[in-house]
Amino acid sequence: MFSHVTLGIADLDRALAFYRPLTAALGLVEKFSTPDIGRFWAGYVHPDHPRPLFILTQPWDRADPTPGNGTMVAFQLDTRAEVDRIYALALALGGTDEGAPGLRAHYHPDYYGGYFRDPDGNKLCLVCHAPEPKAARAR
Repeated sequence: MFSHVTLGIADLDRALAFYRPLTAALGLVEKFSTPDIGRFWAGYVHPDHPRPLFILTQPWDRADPTPGNGTMVAFQLDTRAEVDRIYALALALGGTDEGAPGLRAHYHPDYYGGYFRDPDGNKLCLVCHAPEPKAARAR
């Protein structure tokens, strides 16, 4: 459905320090990172698929990047444990909390998500749509 998702960033080095470990934890690989096209940008993909791309870039008009009000990028994960682990990593890398991981049953009974903002203020979500494994429910 999507070719790419792009987020505006103000500082490539700061963004790479945040996103390189985060995207690696998400199972993405860096396809490119270059400051030499007149503005800086970096792109990440799943290793088995050329699309969609997750792109970080200086805005094309060179104005300061601003996060969109109501805009959010959500990364789907297979387990709730992955949501917890990568959410903690995002905060350790300098992300800010926008809602700790937990059930959001108002979306659907198994929606488990955690929300944070990157150093430029872009809102991101880590979400698992799968039910909790039976072994965990039995405890």
